[in-house]
Amino acid sequence: MERSSMLEHFAEELRLARAGAGMSQTALAEALSYSAALVAKVETGERRPSLDFARRSDTVFGGDGRFERIQRRISRETVVPWFRDWPGIEAEATALRSFEPLYVPGLLQTEAYARAILDGAGLFAPDEIDQQVTNRLDRQPVLTRDRPPLFTVVIDEYVLRRRIGSPEMMREQLRHLVKLGSTLPRVRIQVVPLSAGAYPGLDGPFVIATYPQGEDVVYLEGQRHAQVIDRSEYVQQMVEIWESIRGEALSQQQSLDLIAEVAETWT
Repeated sequence: MERSSMLEHFAEELRLARAGAGMSQTALAEALSYSAALVAKVETGERRPSLDFARRSDTVFGGDGRFERIQRRISRETVVPWFRDWPGIEAEATALRSFEPLYVPGLLQTEAYARAILDGAGLFAPDEIDQQVTNRLDRQPVLTRDRPPLFTVVIDEYVLRRRIGSPEMMREQLRHLVKLGSTLPRVRIQVVPLSAGAYPGLDGPFVIATYPQGEDVVYLEGQRHAQVIDRSEYVQQMVEIWESIRGEALSQQQSLDLIAEVAETWT
């Protein structure tokens, strides 16, 4: 991965400031009210610091706002592929808002459905498929842990009707959606019906993650790349698109009823 020069600059400045203050990563994490694991990732350039993180760093080190200035320059640079960091963001988030017009989101996929998607792409060797399926399933416990994020998913009705794998596999997957939406109080699943026609969501899938500090970032995934974007103006635009999409969706109960109905058509 080609890293941002400003990202490396922030990491270096943070390491130098911490060393100069005689602080351990754990002590700095406590002072910032962030986890030591996150501080370590920021210091190695594996994690982009949020604006809140930068401002707290300036406060801790009594700086002249240099961390905030560097952070803002990071956000102005070209966004780089960053999927390897997304599971960490996903795990820390207090809320996830996901829109998917093409297939069931990864956190809600059955093993068979996930494997069929990866196998159908024809891009991966069998061992790569096994690893990706394992990675995908390993992320799913975030929904059933203590204090899980509020996970709101909107999918297009076409997702329910596109055959992935066998009809039996589709029936299993849709029944799985109904079960999750009915039994997990912090999982909300809604469907945009085909009757909605054209709407903003047709431009592609995305996820909005909300950090414990209240800041949002947007995750975009493409064919062979992914981006995490935290530029405030971009995030605000995506929040507006999200609200427009939800305005087209059926209610939670109507959506679950539709999913259950379509599930029984897969025979």
